[in-house]
Amino acid sequence: MNYSFDAGQAIEVSLENPRFQGENAPFTLTGLSSEKYLELILKVYAEHNGMTLEISKLKEGDRLIISDAWDSYKNLGPGLFIAGGTGITPFVAILRQLNVENRVAGSQLLFANKTEKDIFLQQELGQMLGKNFINILSREKKDNFLYGHINPEILKDQISRPNQPFYICGPGNFAEQIRDQLLELGIDKDMIIISY
Repeated sequence: MNYSFDAGQAIEVSLENPRFQGENAPFTLTGLSSEKYLELILKVYAEHNGMTLEISKLKEGDRLIISDAWDSYKNLGPGLFIAGGTGITPFVAILRQLNVENRVAGSQLLFANKTEKDIFLQQELGQMLGKNFINILSREKKDNFLYGHINPEILKDQISRPNQPFYICGPGNFAEQIRDQLLELGIDKDMIIISY
């Protein structure tokens, strides 16, 4: 593959489909540049009938138009990754890269989902992070999972080092809410990383 990118970078995707003429959508690359293929993880909502559904229907030989990679999140090393649902995707390649470099041990992932079946890559992330893979479910109470929504008390319990990077991504205003909670806990705003 002759396409280079850094862990945490994203691309703009468009389709050779008249229905999506002139439309681009951003997606984070979840694989590593050293692999033979590009990997994207998409959550498809059939009822939305949008670009992700159309991408999910592509077959071998179909064309996907992609831009050069651009910085979505910079890999600033081990830290606390806080993701809501599909907000995990920018962190997948960073965690995989840290793992390849044998530096993932200093990282934690706090991953918020509605139910256990919504958790992306549960086995891989569990193997990579062990006890530092913390899941919180908002619609299901289960053993070994936190229950509810991320709040200052949960964050305080998970922060082992206040001077580490805090990577945040999630739907809607998730990132802004978590950022505000971290600021209230005294985390330096320069250590909080939010992107698209």
